[in-house]
Amino acid sequence: MGGVKVPIFIIPVIVFFTMSSEGAMGSPQAIKGAYYPSWSEILLPSDIDTTLFTHIFYAFLSPDNNTYKFKVSDFTGILLTNFTTILHQKASPVKTLVSFAGVNGDKQFYARMVSQPVTRGIFINSAIDVARRYGFDGLDLDWEFPQTTQEMEDLGQLFDEWRHAINEEASLTRRPSLLLTAAVTGAHALLYDPTSNISTSYGLNSWLGAGLPRTMLVIRLPQYGRTWQLKDPNVNGIGAPAVGPGPINGVLTFRQLERRNEENGATVVFDPQTVSTYSYAGTLWVGYDDMNPTAAKLSYAKNLKLRGYFFWALSFDNEWKL
Repeated sequence: MGGVKVPIFIIPVIVFFTMSSEGAMGSPQAIKGAYYPSWSEILLPSDIDTTLFTHIFYAFLSPDNNTYKFKVSDFTGILLTNFTTILHQKASPVKTLVSFAGVNGDKQFYARMVSQPVTRGIFINSAIDVARRYGFDGLDLDWEFPQTTQEMEDLGQLFDEWRHAINEEASLTRRPSLLLTAAVTGAHALLYDPTSNISTSYGLNSWLGAGLPRTMLVIRLPQYGRTWQLKDPNVNGIGAPAVGPGPINGVLTFRQLERRNEENGATVVFDPQTVSTYSYAGTLWVGYDDMNPTAAKLSYAKNLKLRGYFFWALSFDNEWKL
C-alpha cells in the first residue's frame, strides 16, 4: 500500500485509500462519516440529518461464500437504489459507500479470498459492479479481523489491486473514481489504556508511524456500550471483575443505555485516564462514550491532523446527541 508497512494489530479507525492535498479536519475535505445499519427499523434513509455528515456507509452486503461474487436480490437492489437516490438528492447531499462485511459467520472467508490473485480479482470486479449498478460513490471493507502477518500482507495486496482496478474502471468509463476505504476496528472505546497497547491513541500513532499519511486516517466513535454483570456491585471501576456479559448479549445502543441509566438511577462516571464513560447500577456495568469522551476524541483527532471521524452507527444515537 504505497510503501506503508501495515501494523498487525487492529484499532478503531477507517483508512481512506484515497488521497487529497487537503486533509486536516476543518478543511473542505474533512470526513464526517457514519454507518447506516440497513436492518434498522428506527431510522430510515430519509430521516438522516445529512447536514451533520459528508459520507454515509450502507451496512452491509456480503459476497457468496463459494463464488466470491455479490448476489443482490431484487428487493435488496431496490433498498440500495433508494438509499443512494435519497441521500444524493438531499438539500445537503452526502457521499454514499457500500460496506462489505462478514459472510454468514464464515470467519475464514476473507482470509481465503485475499490469499489468491484469482479470488481477489473476482471479488474486486464484483464489488465495483455493485457500487456502479446501485449508484454508490465508493466501497468499504469491514473484515473482522485479519489474524496473522500473512493475512495483513494479503490485505495490503488486495487494496493495491483494488485501487488499480478502480482507477482503470474510471478511466475506461470516464466516470469519477470510486472511493475505497477499510474499517480496521478493534477496541471498543478507550482513547488511552495504561495497561495495554489496545487503545485508540496507540493504534492511530502506530499507523502514522508505519508511514500512513494523515489524510488517509479517520477515527472511529462508538454509539453503543458494552455491558457486564459485576461480580461485586461495590467494586465497579474500570477493570472490575465480572461474571459475564450484561443484557442483549452484552451490547446496548446509546439510546438504550441512556434509557436504562435513567430508569435504574445509575451512577455515571467519566474516566479521564482512559477518556471513556461508564455507568453502574447494582450489578449492571456499561462502558461507552457519551458527549465528554466524544468531544475529547475529536480534539485529539484534530491535534493529530487526521482526515476526520465516523460513527457506528446512526440508528444507535439518541436524538442526534452524539
